[in-house]
Amino acid sequence: MSVPQTQTAMVVETVGGPIIKKEIPVPKPGPDEVLVNIKFSGVCHTDLHAMNGDWPLPVKMPLVGGHEGAGVVVAKGELVTDIEIGDYAGIKWRSPCAPHARLSGYTVDGTFQQYAIGKAAHVARLPKDVSLEAVAPVLCAGITVFKALKESGARAGQWVAIVGAGGGLGSLALQYCKAMGIHAIGIDGGDEKRKMCESLGASAFVDYTKSKDVVADVKAATPDGFGPHGVIVLAVSEGPFQQATQYVRSRGTVVCVGLPAGAYLKAPVFDCVVRMIRIQGSYVGNRQDTAEALDFFTRGLIKAPYKVVGLTELSSVFDLMKANQIAGRMVVDTSR
Repeated sequence: MSVPQTQTAMVVETVGGPIIKKEIPVPKPGPDEVLVNIKFSGVCHTDLHAMNGDWPLPVKMPLVGGHEGAGVVVAKGELVTDIEIGDYAGIKWRSPCAPHARLSGYTVDGTFQQYAIGKAAHVARLPKDVSLEAVAPVLCAGITVFKALKESGARAGQWVAIVGAGGGLGSLALQYCKAMGIHAIGIDGGDEKRKMCESLGASAFVDYTKSKDVVADVKAATPDGFGPHGVIVLAVSEGPFQQATQYVRSRGTVVCVGLPAGAYLKAPVFDCVVRMIRIQGSYVGNRQDTAEALDFFTRGLIKAPYKVVGLTELSSVFDLMKANQIAGRMVVDTSR
């Protein structure tokens, strides 16, 4: 395939700085790498944290963000034998807990550009008949919530609360719950998000902006009133993390996924001990989790609610994200 020498990219040059449209060189793959012509890339809250330098993990600068890129392999290194030119592939974050992991759109340039590098062993293998724009959000949001549900230990017929259910991750978490036979309680704010969550299979919805007692309302949403067996906390503020331990049922699991800047976990030790509550972190997913999460998508059980905008509109997407005005996921088209 013909590969150009330069490409359009959206670049952050300093921590907390603006996103700038630039023409930059197209990178060349190393021996164990592939070059993917990114067609579409989902936009994740992690991308906002990266450009603002919110986390204690040092971020590359200048930075091309993005880690939900879906596209076509156009070049590969000489050691790559199990993926071919023309194959569909997804560039995502590397497997969790790997030492010195290369994190797309954080420690290495990511998918807010037309051509991006990925390690051949870690790019997601996508079927040729898949919609690249529709699958892009699954490469982070989908894998992340699928892994979190596995970590919760929830089984078919049990109840799980999804905090932040109306966002990009939450909208997929609701669908994974439905596909796995788990009853979901969506927790979020606003009528638009209520409507979307109910349409995606939420068995109940608690609007934290209208509720006088979120803890009581979440417990009441379960048939026995004891609260959900698991809680997936996708929030971008600290309060919901503290609150989750109050309404999860005894022997339940609170799975922490969201990463609000500077936040801490706090829960009463006595309550956690006598009620045998488990607090669990969950971070992206490994290659097996990726394959399983994508299988739900290819079988038509998962469909990310998303809106496509041009790559050059990325700055306005982050403005909407900061204002908590995005229902579902935003996906950028790198051709415009």
